[in-house]
Amino acid sequence: MVAGMARDDERMRVRERLGALDGRGPGRRAMRGGWESEEGEFEESEGETGTSGGWDDDVAGVPNTPHWLSEPAGSVSMWHERLMPARFRGVRLHPGRRGVLVLACVGVVAVLSAVMVTQRESPVAEPVPPLPMAQSSDQVSESGPPVPSGTSVERPTSAPPPSRPAELVVSVVGLVEHVGLLHLPAGSRVADALAVAVAREGADLARLNLAQRLADGDQVIVGALGPRAGTPQLGSAVLSGTDHVARTSGASTPAAKVNLNTATESELDELPGVGPATARNIIAWRTEHGRFTTLDQLGEIPGLGHTRLARLRDLVTL
Repeated sequence: MVAGMARDDERMRVRERLGALDGRGPGRRAMRGGWESEEGEFEESEGETGTSGGWDDDVAGVPNTPHWLSEPAGSVSMWHERLMPARFRGVRLHPGRRGVLVLACVGVVAVLSAVMVTQRESPVAEPVPPLPMAQSSDQVSESGPPVPSGTSVERPTSAPPPSRPAELVVSVVGLVEHVGLLHLPAGSRVADALAVAVAREGADLARLNLAQRLADGDQVIVGALGPRAGTPQLGSAVLSGTDHVARTSGASTPAAKVNLNTATESELDELPGVGPATARNIIAWRTEHGRFTTLDQLGEIPGLGHTRLARLRDLVTL
């Protein structure tokens, strides 16, 4: 008798534990539309135990376990029933045609917004300015010894390129209105110098190269035409300042001038720019016309151009 009562108490405790795990309170069971007490069922079960000698949850010796224990592990229905509230179980959502359109519009707007944000946040390639060329003087030789910190490195300075003068100083003499030194811009030509000096009437411009470029220190000599047309009385020439300086600095003492009226053919031949033929022409002119009275008469001798005549002015006398 005592053993039977102990068995009944043990079964009662097991049922209470299983009911607690099933979400039911002790002694109560969920029914459709409300709750139903288990007292009547318990009484009926007691009555049946008297006749059959067992409980109603024992069928053929197999205990009746809760339905959630019979679900396999990881079942969707088990998690659905445990996580979904009881009021929303079995509810179906039907948005209708308007709801579908609204949801479609919301999806399209979301996609467009995502595309715009992605395009805005995408990196933009910016042009890189070109790097300046490194100067060779700034580079330090790799083979040289290391320079300690705190000491300055002397960089070699390259000599600046020779700069052209901003203006030229040119001497213009002869048959011109303004004789003397002229200040002309760099790159001027003989024509520019004559435009400033203003050549007089009867000036010999045919012997001058008007397109010749002038240099600093040059001299422009404007001669006069002779009494006969086309015969120069005083040859025109352009003397370079560098040639004149080199010629004057080469001789320590000036050489004796050659007298045109008394010099022999050999003496005239020794003059620079005068050959044997020109020396004979000078002797022939002196025999025909007599003594030279001016140096300008050398322009009448064939073979003497304006350049040679300009060189002979400092070497001959009368």
